[in-house]
Amino acid sequence: MTEPAAGGPAPVRILVCDDHVVVRAGLLALLDSAPGIEVVGEAGTGEEALALAARLAPDVVLMDLQLGAGIDGVETTRRLTTGAPITGTPTTGAPTAGTGRAPHVLVLTTYDTDADITRAIEAGATGYLLKAERPEELFAAIHAAAQGRTALSGPVAGRVMANLRKPRPALTDRERDILAQLATGLGNREIARALFISEATVKTHLRRIYDKLGVDTRAGAVAVAKEQRLLP
Repeated sequence: MTEPAAGGPAPVRILVCDDHVVVRAGLLALLDSAPGIEVVGEAGTGEEALALAARLAPDVVLMDLQLGAGIDGVETTRRLTTGAPITGTPTTGAPTAGTGRAPHVLVLTTYDTDADITRAIEAGATGYLLKAERPEELFAAIHAAAQGRTALSGPVAGRVMANLRKPRPALTDRERDILAQLATGLGNREIARALFISEATVKTHLRRIYDKLGVDTRAGAVAVAKEQRLLP
């Protein structure tokens, strides 16, 4: 890491969370060469990231989405940004930063599906970058995230804008009712009983829902409905 000039701004304190040891080592080596950035810790799981963030009070957490066993990157992001103040209980002999300030989270991942992007942003992520980005783009995004400014990879920004421009499917009240029942895991017969309609009517509505959402499975319908906030 390049040391800040005398009297210059303090470096951005980074916590890196990625479950792949080799990837994490590469990121640490890369960030060590970045001006105005200081890596204060590394974590291989969401739980470890939460504990370290509580103790080290980083400015930015660089977060992967898939973290193997335990909580994933989205849930870790949600707990970091909307949970209790970051004070925590230190491990023996370790200092506690104790600032009470939640860090900004910058997602760094290989996943760029609409569902992944939506979940991360809704969880409170300040930015969303793909691992294919150039180092300069990553460094700039870290500095932007530290200031609370949104940082998105070009492809991600394009998808976000496309989704904003795309009109939501116009579902009828009955279709929304059926979709809501579908999201609870009920089968066609149970939905028919709950809504006091025939099973054949449920099947008819489901076909229309599938057509409007552009899916062909029950799971797909629920996923798209959640992504587009069509469920209550």
